[in-house]
Amino acid sequence: MVIIDQELCVGCGACAKDCPGHAIRMEEGKAKVIRPCIQCGHCVAVCPVKAAAIPEYDMADVEEYDEESFKILPENFLHAVKFRRSIRNFQEKPLEKEKLERILDAGRYTATAKNAQACTFVLVQERLAEFKALLWEELPSVLEELKESAPAYAKAFTVFYEKWKKNQENDNFFFNCTAFLMIAAENPLDGGLAAANIENQAVAEGGGALYSGYLVRAVSASARLREWLGTGDKPVACCMLLGYPAVSYRRTAPRKKADIIWR
Repeated sequence: MVIIDQELCVGCGACAKDCPGHAIRMEEGKAKVIRPCIQCGHCVAVCPVKAAAIPEYDMADVEEYDEESFKILPENFLHAVKFRRSIRNFQEKPLEKEKLERILDAGRYTATAKNAQACTFVLVQERLAEFKALLWEELPSVLEELKESAPAYAKAFTVFYEKWKKNQENDNFFFNCTAFLMIAAENPLDGGLAAANIENQAVAEGGGALYSGYLVRAVSASARLREWLGTGDKPVACCMLLGYPAVSYRRTAPRKKADIIWR
């Protein structure tokens, strides 16, 4: 549960007012936790004197707000969104461990339904060759499953597999990436939101990403692949390829006019 240090609490009421679950109320001029909550951390973030804490979490990981560090200029953010590209050509240089840790942190800090924080992130880099080999080994059984559940995917996978059998350099799944990320989540929106932040952080680190619906299908259809990845029966929400892009883009790409309804 959240705890409120009564010695530090100044009775401002900010935590009680901002608590989405109404788990805090003011009593005798002090904030008091009256029931368990979803531990969203709003009380920790809003308290002016650091009286609120969640001992279950790493409180040393909490950062103080600094306008210069946290401010994102709107025009810069929109430019970054417009400039993003799906990368299908990666360098052989792998992303460094410290960069990957920050990239995954961007996923870890993403909002989740009811603050469940229940996404599982599986980052495959050192054993990527092993995972690739297993995927191609599993592909015939994946194809059989897809013929029943997703015929359109089965057709594409058959083409990929035939090309790979003729020349194993024809890897239509991994595009020479140096890291593979799978996000498993009961709520697919949780995984999708995390993936978006992960991609943004990857780009900020000088890397790039590609969302792979093909790999989502392959992993979802193979119990053996899921067992290797260690996620059990938790649904696959997203698969991503990560690495340093081997191509440079000079400008944003055009898009259709927005389909927006203003009321």
